[in-house]
Amino acid sequence: MSDARALVDEIARGGLAELHTHLGGSVDPAVMWTLAHEQGISLPVKDYWDFVELVTVDPRGVEGLPELDQIYKWTELIQSSPLAVERSVHHAIGGAYRTQNITTLELRFNPMKRNRGGERDLDHIIMAAVRGLDRAGLEYPRVRAGLILMMDRTFTRAQNEVIVEKAIRYRERGIVGLDIAGPRPNGGRYPYRELAPLVETARAAGLGITIHVGEEGGTDGIAEIGEVVEHLRPERIGHGILAAQDEETMVLLKDAGVVLEICPTSNLLTHALANEEALRDTVATFVDRGVAFTIATDGPEMMRTHLRDELQLLIELGVLGADALQSVNARGHEAAFVNRTI
Repeated sequence: MSDARALVDEIARGGLAELHTHLGGSVDPAVMWTLAHEQGISLPVKDYWDFVELVTVDPRGVEGLPELDQIYKWTELIQSSPLAVERSVHHAIGGAYRTQNITTLELRFNPMKRNRGGERDLDHIIMAAVRGLDRAGLEYPRVRAGLILMMDRTFTRAQNEVIVEKAIRYRERGIVGLDIAGPRPNGGRYPYRELAPLVETARAAGLGITIHVGEEGGTDGIAEIGEVVEHLRPERIGHGILAAQDEETMVLLKDAGVVLEICPTSNLLTHALANEEALRDTVATFVDRGVAFTIATDGPEMMRTHLRDELQLLIELGVLGADALQSVNARGHEAAFVNRTI
């Protein structure tokens, strides 16, 4: 065993924290395969190994986020029933604990992308996720787990309003936060400030706020980070790696106390970061400027990685030492929205 792996395993004995993982990317393909067949979903492939290729990212990566979204469309379709959502949440939490000793976990998903365009009742989908959360809590009492509901950048305001309303309705049942992701409309800049009323409503109800921003988009992506911090005031930001290219934005993040949720392998696979050297430089810059961050997978099964692998990678790149690794993991536990429900 390498020294880096031994160090990660030692820290993991006390419990790891993962705050950024999508339900659509967190379930073993074998489970997804069975769920698809149980629901009679017509798949474009007939062999299991071809299915694995369909719902995971090839080690060579994808050509940006639009191609990744096409993979998510399959996992979201398979999870588009109460039965599938309940089992997916239960499996994701249990698997995270059994394989990685993750004791603080937040799973995020968009319920409106799992009701088959309105065919399935949205409340039934969310309640099924809550049942999966409850079942996992009974089986793995050491794990503090919560659910984050996601708005979408392609949705209308009315659709996103419904998601906020549902997140608030189930606030006492395990929904701990609100997020927004999805493709950037026409690849251009997204008007995040228009979400401010919805975000403030969610915040007033006690929900944590994390926003997908600064993963891609070049100078527009950097400007979006500033817009999000100023107008939405999130506690956390999903990815945010473009901030490392702009000193003013890093000062803004530091002063606001925003915690970035960095997903190394995912950013490499989507070419948000060109290579491991770019990853090393980005993380090292955040460390040097005092920008707070946690490490996550984005979706361990879809990305073919695990949280221990992510931490080991950063050690091997010479970015994090033992003390820094301990601090990053501790920050994950501390920054979790699930803390508010305890």
